[in-house]
Amino acid sequence: MKIYNLPVLVEWNKFVPGSSFFIPCIDRRAMEKQVLSEAERLRVSVLCKHVVEQNMYGLRVWRIDPRMPLHSSSPQGDLPPA
Repeated sequence: MKIYNLPVLVEWNKFVPGSSFFIPCIDRRAMEKQVLSEAERLRVSVLCKHVVEQNMYGLRVWRIDPRMPLHSSSPQGDLPPA
């Protein structure tokens, strides 16, 4: 992958579900498109968020396990109806 024509190495084989990395960038939409394209090509499920970390704009990318839901059910969902 390249950021502003600079090669960036993402070790996708070591990128386990639950881990994340941060890419500092101004054009977060373009970067997200690149990351999602590469992840799809490699069949890796990721979640991207546009963030500001330590006063830097960027993209935070998490690897997710496609078998697990992104959000757990609410505690009330486990209770029998009243």
